[in-house]
Amino acid sequence: MKIIAMIPARYSASRFPGKLMKDLGGKPVITRTYEATVDTKLFDDVVVVTDSDIIYDEINKIGGHVLMSKKEHECGSDRIAEAVQDLDIDIVINVQGDEPFTDAESLKKLIQVFKEDKDQIVDLASLMVNISNWEEIKNPNTVKVIVDQQDFALYFSRSPIPYPRDEAVAVKYFKHKGVYAFRKQAILDFYNLPMLTLEASEKIECIRYLEYGKRIKMVETDIEGVEIDTPEDLERAKKLWK
Repeated sequence: MKIIAMIPARYSASRFPGKLMKDLGGKPVITRTYEATVDTKLFDDVVVVTDSDIIYDEINKIGGHVLMSKKEHECGSDRIAEAVQDLDIDIVINVQGDEPFTDAESLKKLIQVFKEDKDQIVDLASLMVNISNWEEIKNPNTVKVIVDQQDFALYFSRSPIPYPRDEAVAVKYFKHKGVYAFRKQAILDFYNLPMLTLEASEKIECIRYLEYGKRIKMVETDIEGVEIDTPEDLERAKKLWK
């Protein structure tokens, strides 16, 4: 089974432009993410896919594997799909470029899903973290996921799901972490299928898979790390790095 990691790296992020080139402990965020992914030693290759000459030159300078994206893309999955369509691979893991604390343990769990999936019923796998802070549960920037008894995703939302109408029911809330592992065919299908209304409404790309009947296996992890979406996140990351 050939497994590669792909790191989509867009320079002009809407909430925090240029964040991937911001300094984190003496190196840009994207470099920290790339090195952390390579250091897991889990992959046949680690590739940064970018639309930016600045990011391309940075990864090239450190001897990393980097590809220029040919087209404008709506999301990271589209960027990865373009890059992998001609590659001889089985599984591709999407590591977000703004996750410099990427850890081997969580990625290993995702890879294990496919090693155990003898009947190939899993199209993709992703990570979730248990959350209990109600402010975070209500926060629309926190994507929540609900799962069935076998941990297959039922739905993702920016709203609190499930809604706690009966507060006496002990419900666990899970935050979706944007790290995905795909079968190659699943991500190519994503690229070629048009966006439908639920994805368009929530602006959560993995809903497209559910709308087209794909099966997403969720894996619980307790390692949250820091996703750098805002300048405040970057300051938290700097403190953690020290």
